Amino acid sequence: MMIDDTVPISVLTGFLGVGKTTLLNRLLKQAGMEHTAVLINEFGEIGLDHLLVETLDENTVLLNAGCLCCTVRGDLVRALRDLRDRMDGGLLIRRVMIETTGLADPAPILHTLMADVLVLGCFRFDGVVTLVDAVNGTRTLDEQPEAMKQVAVADRMVLTKADLASLPQIRVLEDRLRALNPGAVLLKVARGEIAAEALLDIGPFSISGKLPAVGHWLNAEAYAAQPDHHQHGHHHRHDPNRHDARIHSFCLTFDQPLHWNGFATYLDMLTATRGESLLRIKGILNLVGQDRPLVVHGVQHVFHEPILLPQWPVGDDRRSRRVFIVRDMTRDDVERGLLAFETAADSRM
Repeated sequence: MMIDDTVPISVLTGFLGVGKTTLLNRLLKQAGMEHTAVLINEFGEIGLDHLLVETLDENTVLLNAGCLCCTVRGDLVRALRDLRDRMDGGLLIRRVMIETTGLADPAPILHTLMADVLVLGCFRFDGVVTLVDAVNGTRTLDEQPEAMKQVAVADRMVLTKADLASLPQIRVLEDRLRALNPGAVLLKVARGEIAAEALLDIGPFSISGKLPAVGHWLNAEAYAAQPDHHQHGHHHRHDPNRHDARIHSFCLTFDQPLHWNGFATYLDMLTATRGESLLRIKGILNLVGQDRPLVVHGVQHVFHEPILLPQWPVGDDRRSRRVFIVRDMTRDDVERGLLAFETAADSRM
């Protein structure tokens, strides 16, 4: 099955009380959201979230996926297998939305969406939408490590309850979110009102062969705009917040084609030794001996199967761009290792 034939899955996450269910209800009512299946990730044996998501019509399927934070692979795969069987039986599903519990670390869900054979055969991971409470977000980030991780893996960050927060409050929180995850698009909503197209079809594999769309997903320019950005230097931002100081976001850019063996071997080593620190990795690579761009995408120790796009677009500079969001590592740690493996691979040619 081609990537374009698979059903996109979006993950909606954010800490407790941030307004995920409200936003989801608003999304499901919009044009183009027909034939959407919703998986509710509840906390504990008895959950209420699925009762709060309105059943709009016969085309909206609600599946209680159980406590994905505890037994993510089994529960999520079973829920998606059930959905696939219904689709094989004639049910039309064009999109899947997974709403996580506010206490969830989203990484196990992303691991399944990226690596499970059954999932990849029928579905594709589109992106992570992380909601942050504009009123309580700063305190939540200070006190809850799960909230910090939800922000770090996001493709879209959405400030909810923006109508209830002061402008200085919002500005402080926005600056902090952009420092943690510069590549994620930051949006504001009030009462859950936002256009569905702002949050969906944002993944690297949704439109085959169109690198500008993949480049937007990578958003390397946002990292270049950071005050501490450098190409191969040794300067780092020192965030005064003790939690934020553990997380570093950066984009490494290489003008010359890279050796796949060097890059892949380095990633294997890095995931084996520091996998828990690799919150998210995204990349578009120009490889030696290959005239097509390669997309790589990983969360911690799990990576989506690399995919070759059909071609580079006319006028693209064909540089390799790799975004890293890491914890308890520095840019220099990653860059030195990558350069060492690339040099070793080049010397063997």
